[in-house]
Amino acid sequence: MKYRVLHYGEPELRIPCEPITEITEEIKQLVEDMFETMYEAKGVGLAGPQVGKNIRLVVIDIGDDPIVMINPEIIKKSGKETCLEGCLSFPGLSEKVERALKVTAEYTDLDGDTYEIEAEGLLARAIQHELDHLDGIVFVDRISKARKIQIKNELEAIKNGETLYDEEDEDEDIE
Repeated sequence: MKYRVLHYGEPELRIPCEPITEITEEIKQLVEDMFETMYEAKGVGLAGPQVGKNIRLVVIDIGDDPIVMINPEIIKKSGKETCLEGCLSFPGLSEKVERALKVTAEYTDLDGDTYEIEAEGLLARAIQHELDHLDGIVFVDRISKARKIQIKNELEAIKNGETLYDEEDEDEDIE
């Protein structure tokens, strides 16, 4: 089942998430549904709160192996990198965001096994971005106040349910 992705301005995106205490059939179905939702929206990551679920759950697929992260935590960061970043909760908006170049994270998978992952580049960025969601942080919280003022109208449009994609962007996505 495809979920509606919550947009900037919806209060659920700002609530820190609760840990998952048991991996149930409902959690497994939610993971399947989150991947379906993410793929349809052409995203690389999706967090529980983006689909209205206040739990520490993230799905990521940057084109390698899909990753399911339950109760993830970043335990180490190094380096810095500034890159354009977008978010399914901010349709059509992308901004330059500084993040750690490399991260190490711990998480539990759907079988209840605990893993440690070392990531850099896009995967490191996706992990940091999605884990921010679990703490009620959205990517525009990581840009300067001056830049937020510059994009005030765009943010307001998203809050009002609009998308910033223009028709040409949408046509390109279809191809």
